[in-house]
Amino acid sequence: MQIHQIRSATIIITYNNKRFLIDPWLMPKDYMPGFDVGLNSNVRQPRVELPISIEKIVDVDAVILTHYHPDHWDEFAAKAINKDIPFFVQSEIDKDIIEKLGFKDVRVISENGTDFEGIKLYKTNCQHGKRETVKPLCLQAGLPYDSMGIVFKSENEKTLYVAGDTIWCEEVKEALDKHNPDVIVTNSCGATVINGERLIMNLDDMKEISSYCKNSTIIASHMDTVSHLTVTRDDIKNLKLNNVLVPDDNAIINFIK
Repeated sequence: MQIHQIRSATIIITYNNKRFLIDPWLMPKDYMPGFDVGLNSNVRQPRVELPISIEKIVDVDAVILTHYHPDHWDEFAAKAINKDIPFFVQSEIDKDIIEKLGFKDVRVISENGTDFEGIKLYKTNCQHGKRETVKPLCLQAGLPYDSMGIVFKSENEKTLYVAGDTIWCEEVKEALDKHNPDVIVTNSCGATVINGERLIMNLDDMKEISSYCKNSTIIASHMDTVSHLTVTRDDIKNLKLNNVLVPDDNAIINFIK
């Protein structure tokens, strides 16, 4: 298994010799404004450029979109990715959206497991910020609330859990207890909306998941790029959590079973 941190939540996972592109957000630096409902709405995003070319990023075997938010998917990805590629999403709603963009092989990942090339993919549930306070704000902004995580399993690899856009919550604990992952990718920049609620993991959440999963390796992703971040890579490094890695953009981490 290999995890290639591209930028923000965009990563490439090589698993059982198949390359998965997760949440391709491929626009140039400063292309879009900050979110009106988020902190630092005056800051344009992405804050940094892609570290490698789009052509290299989209050279993969499959795509997974955890949710249809504009910092996880954009028109540059829609244009660059082969329309025949296997494309995995969280729901029939997202499937319809992606099919309308011309993609021909769109599949919904099941909580009970979806087979792909000797790999079992499992959908896991999230809280993209506290449901009772953030969901109404998302709907007000015309954005969907729901997001998913994904668990990768294969006889040839360690078990991987990509937690997705979520805070530390019962849904995450349930996924950890059910799947017992060896490696966990968390979205960890503490992105925060104007009512003060975090949308994804912050420093306290990272402490919680690090303590709960002492035997797992945790990789902090979705860092240093969106306008509404409140946590930086250096902030997480300064926690000195023994089982947490904080890769820079374009860093590659390898795992051997």
